[in-house]
Amino acid sequence: MTLNNSQLFHGKYVRLAPFYPNDTVIIAKWHEDAEYLRMVDTDIAVLKSIESFNDFSRSQEGSNTNICFGLRSLTDDKLIGFVALLGIEWNNRACILAIGIGDRNNQNKGYGSDALQLILKYAFHELNLFRVGLDVTEYNKQAMRAYEKVGFKVEGSMRAAVLRDGNKYDRIIMGILYDEWLNMNN
Repeated sequence: MTLNNSQLFHGKYVRLAPFYPNDTVIIAKWHEDAEYLRMVDTDIAVLKSIESFNDFSRSQEGSNTNICFGLRSLTDDKLIGFVALLGIEWNNRACILAIGIGDRNNQNKGYGSDALQLILKYAFHELNLFRVGLDVTEYNKQAMRAYEKVGFKVEGSMRAAVLRDGNKYDRIIMGILYDEWLNMNN
């Protein structure tokens, strides 16, 4: 598969972008939505200040093990989410993927699938990684469908690893290898 430079950061609906100074206000607003927090992470839902997001952003600059992009719609350049490659193990050519579409009005529009294709292309072609993994809570069926659509396979689960509202849920472990992704995209 050959790429030209314009394809690296631009998809059909979104582009990978740096975060802009005023983005922390938008991100802080997403974090006021408990449903969003419970879909994107297994940590406890905590309200955070805009300054805490600025501090986190500054701490990630220059990291060689974490790469995070803002997701901007191509139609209006509005920040709609994020995608990140975390815990990059260069010796193993592997990392963990995280993604979130912040505002529910931007879900079910193809942004997530487009972003997943972009970040996998970036991981495999630009970073020369071989494996991208993730975990997702079993009740997040929409995310699981999006991951499977771009080629992720279920590799196992951590049983009863998430406790929410008195119920126990599995964390589903998924992954995709470079060869699998390449076969799907040729």
